[in-house]
Amino acid sequence: MDRNRKVILEMTMIMAALLILITGCSGSKNSTGYNNPVGSPGGSPGANEVWMQNTSFNPSTKTVSVGTTITWTNKDGFNHTVTSGTPGSPNGTFDSGNMGGGATFTHTFSTAGTFAYYCRIHGAMMTGTITVH
Repeated sequence: MDRNRKVILEMTMIMAALLILITGCSGSKNSTGYNNPVGSPGGSPGANEVWMQNTSFNPSTKTVSVGTTITWTNKDGFNHTVTSGTPGSPNGTFDSGNMGGGATFTHTFSTAGTFAYYCRIHGAMMTGTITVH
């Protein structure tokens, strides 16, 4: 194989590996399985929504009543997670798994308390809190 073909083949393999690494597993899940993307029309999340956009949770803090279901929607073109706990210390209350662009995850808060969460992929740069009264 001549040198040019070898370089092209190597670059193609590297690009394919990077694509697989960046996209990871897509899809979203909640306690009832997988669901389709949802979201409010316009430029901001609805009352019981949190958007993942620009590698942050929008809004990063939210206060709701017991029994409220929050829907997180990935508005970015790359994977995020919604994982309860703090970066490096998930607590197992909820975990969306990898969510590709447009995917959603829901969780119903059935008890009062303060619930920290983060993106396992982006760690301390992507955190949020739900306070439930």
